[in-house]
Amino acid sequence: MLARLRPYLSTAALALLIFYFAFHAFTGEGGLLRSNQRGETLLAKQRELSQVRAKREDLEARAQLLRDQSLSADLLEERARSLLGFADPRDYVIRMKP
Repeated sequence: MLARLRPYLSTAALALLIFYFAFHAFTGEGGLLRSNQRGETLLAKQRELSQVRAKREDLEARAQLLRDQSLSADLLEERARSLLGFADPRDYVIRMKP
């Protein structure tokens, strides 16, 4: 019986491999059935990227104002007060619980 099936074993193994790869091409992590999920993920990542770029541009602008070539006295004073916890006598201080 096994001798009669021996010529077909390689064909059966090849058919199983084709089925395995075809199944994962449709349902796998990057499969064809998940294309809408990839689109949603892409949109979310693009929104996140735009937010990070805006934050980076803001930080670069603030860092530019703290450089020696273009030192902003107002920004320097703001950072010093923030880091040291000081306030100007003319300022109104509102204490909030952390």
